[in-house]
Amino acid sequence: MPRKPSVQLYSVRDAAEQDLAGAVARLAATGLTQVEPYAFHTRAAELKDALAAAGVTAPSGHASVIDAQNPREVFEAANLLGITTVIDPFIPAERWRTADDVARIADRVNELSALAPEYVLEFGYHNHHWELQTSIEGRSALEVFADRLAPEVVLEIDTFWATVGGADTPALLTALGDRVRFIHVKDGARSTDTSTQQPAGRGEIDVRAILAAAPQALRVIEFDAYAGDVFDGIAASFEWLQENDK
Repeated sequence: MPRKPSVQLYSVRDAAEQDLAGAVARLAATGLTQVEPYAFHTRAAELKDALAAAGVTAPSGHASVIDAQNPREVFEAANLLGITTVIDPFIPAERWRTADDVARIADRVNELSALAPEYVLEFGYHNHHWELQTSIEGRSALEVFADRLAPEVVLEIDTFWATVGGADTPALLTALGDRVRFIHVKDGARSTDTSTQQPAGRGEIDVRAILAAAPQALRVIEFDAYAGDVFDGIAASFEWLQENDK
């Protein structure tokens, strides 16, 4: 049976800012049944209504929690939306330079992961390319980070950015193992120029090998940018996954 992927709502952020319910409904019309909201705590009530109207669920969601003054507010919003895994999507490159930098981030993530079960949640982190580009004693900052994490912390590996950062992404996924609960699936040129991104199977990223290396992970379609109609791009990625990820 084909898997049931999710989609990161950041992909359709312009449409969502104008008409959230309409954007979610349009995604549902392609056959998608799961979404991954971003900054969900800033419009939780509106999101709840949009998800219910479209008949979709949100197993995971992105929010800035590591630097949040009140992480409980984010976790409460996750409960309202039925989100079960909260993922912090971004800590900037300048904070990943040294082993001490990485330790500070990991220790904060561990603190938040210890708080999350009070809300029946799991907590995790999502990478960009700089966590792979930065080398600390011969290993990527992301690998050093993963070694310091508590066992209950989950990872969402953005497989495009990991590859752009220089990683052998299938090997990385294999090494990280079951801690990887979600993967962002996107394709295109191996470039930081996000305008080159393409639907899965049409670019330079070895998406097939990536999928095979993380059979346990929920696939989350994402575009940082797209030259055409992003809803068409998402539909094309969804169709490719339905045909090739079984």
